[in-house]
This record gives sequence, C-alpha cells and structure tokens, in this order.
Amino acid sequence: MDRDLIMIALFAALIAALGLIPSVTLISGVPISAQSLGVMLSGVILGARRGAMAAGLVVLMVALGLPLLAGGRGGIGVFAGPTVGFLLGWIAAAWAAGFVMERTRRLPVFAAGALAAFLGGVVVLYIPGIIGMAVVLDKSLAVATGYALPFIPGDILKAVVAGALATALHKARAGALMSRA
Repeated sequence: MDRDLIMIALFAALIAALGLIPSVTLISGVPISAQSLGVMLSGVILGARRGAMAAGLVVLMVALGLPLLAGGRGGIGVFAGPTVGFLLGWIAAAWAAGFVMERTRRLPVFAAGALAAFLGGVVVLYIPGIIGMAVVLDKSLAVATGYALPFIPGDILKAVVAGALATALHKARAGALMSRA
C-alpha cells in the first residue's frame, strides 16, 4: 500500500512537472504541452488503477487552485475553458493505457508500451478533449476535431517515447513496471 501511494504521488508530480516545459498555444486555445506524456507514462508504468489515480490527483489539485497546468494555469476556471475535456480525460486516458499494458504481457515492452500509450493517450484522450472543445467553443464536432488534428503527430511521438522509457525502466530494473507485475 505504501509503495502504491508513493508511486501515485510521484507520477502526479511528474505530470505536474511536465507542465513546466514551455508550451505553444494553438488557435483553439489548447496548448501543446508535455503533460500528456506524463499521463501516458502513469498508465503504462503504474497500471490502470494507479495510473488513473495519479492523473486524478493532478486534476483534483488543479481544481483546488494549484497552478499545475501548462503555462501555470490552475483553479476552477480551467474547467470552463477549451481544455476541460482533455484535463478530465487524463483520468480515463491513464486508466486505458494501463489497462492495455496489463493485457499485452506477451508483447515486448516497447510494443506494448507504445500501443498502450497511443490507445490511452491519443484515442481515449481525444474523445472527451474534442467534445469539450466543441461545447466550450460552441463549434461542431467536425470543427473541434479539425482543431485537434495538429496535436496528433506530437502525441504519437509521445506514445513512442513512453514505450521507449518503459523499455528502459524494465531493462534497468526488472519488476519496476507495476503494470506488468
């Protein structure tokens, strides 16, 4: 139990720290940031339950006012902005990445990690993200999807990085991937 709490807190801190990397905000008002890599890694390394808890902890801290999002944003106001769907989607994305990672034990770690990160951090994350943009910006789903398209190549790259980092961790310390325990 103690190890779980420590890892959840550590990965919540990782997600928050990745928000410190300078971001670029597109016309949609949604920034390109490294935080989704942290969400992907949370699921891939911690597994579904713990990964979702790490992402949920960050969402809770943001709601409480901590400026943990890219650009130092935080507080209840971000839940009325165009990023709301992505922010809330972090929990489902981390869970999905962990779920896929837990069920692909026969695949090499890199392939499983990249696949899990892609399915959770791109496919699952973009559903609430696009819906949130459409609602907040009062645009159609098609227009909101168009706004999301520029993010996809970078997020695919992040999924590959997540697979590579999971592989490196697995090679450096057997049993470190809680998603494969």
